Amino acid sequence: MNTILERLKGGLIVSCQAYEDSPLYGAEIMARMARAAEIGGAIGLRACWTQDIEAIKSVTSLPIIGINKVIKPTTDPVNDVIITPDYESASVICETGVEILGLDCTARKRSYDDIANLIAKIKVNYPNILIMADISTLEEGLHAADIGADIISTTLSGYTTYSRQQEAPDIALVRDLYANTDKPINAEGRYWEPAQVYSAFDNGAWCVTIGSAITRPELITRRFTQSIEKYWQNKQSHYQEGGS
Repeated sequence: MNTILERLKGGLIVSCQAYEDSPLYGAEIMARMARAAEIGGAIGLRACWTQDIEAIKSVTSLPIIGINKVIKPTTDPVNDVIITPDYESASVICETGVEILGLDCTARKRSYDDIANLIAKIKVNYPNILIMADISTLEEGLHAADIGADIISTTLSGYTTYSRQQEAPDIALVRDLYANTDKPINAEGRYWEPAQVYSAFDNGAWCVTIGSAITRPELITRRFTQSIEKYWQNKQSHYQEGGS
């Protein structure tokens, strides 16, 4: 078994990413976020873009899942492949020395043969880097396993129109992948509570990745403020109905 995979088994990966519209945007801030995650016990990190990855590597030795989100003015976030969509976007991430490359392996606007050729080219030129396949359905996960992915991740469940749409994590996809492939499974997407993480492990996850619930304070704050708003609305309704 690959030593990197062994390091990740049973642990938490923290995704440290911020877009330009976030107050936390910037390589130095993401490096601080990554260091904080390591202090908190994370066993791996997920990071985007070369400048962030290089900054993070300067402050921690944790394994990094590197991705390259390519977003253009014409990008359709639902139907276009954004996460490391081609060899050029993959190679610049691999050159940073990441241990794992995150790759969208959904067959949107391309075939599984196209993805297989991309994975094969990456493996020829970067044989020591593992490939994590970001998928949204069981079919995509099984195809990714067959065409050379080393880790299967549920990252994109709910982010494609044809995958399961729900607020909670897609535990069923974790379970189905575990039952149908021997590749390690990374459970990712909408994990907010420890109980959800336990459920992922109970259903076969090798590791769990959490982003927003740890590294996006604006979303964490919004969860609380929206909950408080509902609290006061329910309180008001109760009084209006004659409650005490």
